[in-house]
Amino acid sequence: MVKTILYFHGFASSSDSEKADILKNYISSFAKKTRLVVPNLNDNFKKAVKEIKELIKSNGEPIAFMGSSLGGYYAAYFASIYNSKAILINPAIPPLKDFDIHLGENENYSTGNKFKLTKEDMKFIRSIAFKKYNNSSNTLILLESKDEVLNYIETSSYFKSSFIDIEFGGNHSYTSLIKKLEKIRNFIDIQ
Repeated sequence: MVKTILYFHGFASSSDSEKADILKNYISSFAKKTRLVVPNLNDNFKKAVKEIKELIKSNGEPIAFMGSSLGGYYAAYFASIYNSKAILINPAIPPLKDFDIHLGENENYSTGNKFKLTKEDMKFIRSIAFKKYNNSSNTLILLESKDEVLNYIETSSYFKSSFIDIEFGGNHSYTSLIKKLEKIRNFIDIQ
């Protein structure tokens, strides 16, 4: 049984996302022994990784990781390190192809925070990944084929041997989440 689930939001987002709200409401409706933690990660990649490491230290094991888009990238990395369960929703994959469009000034669309990304930031975020994913037996990938940001075929290929669920249609925000809640519950063993 998983004691803590850490859910990470995507790039330039926050813990106030619709997916986070759906997961919070669902898990709190029945879970007595499993806790969902949805932090507001820093827009700066190095600071976000430091925050995630602190969250891991301060929360009870066994721990599972969830994330969407860039949050899925973080979740995949840490789940691999800790050999933990992971549920990744339309996750970003290495080498973060086309991510350089975010070089320079950005704004977090959820919080309004303005932040700058440099080539050094991009080098760092690309360094926290594995060329070959090594935690497949513990990972459930939830994809939608009409994701306008990330290519679901490339994602499927990177996470081959993982449990992959492809919903045809949808978009990057993953419109099928409500239909997948029981699958998530069973995969992680939420109690």
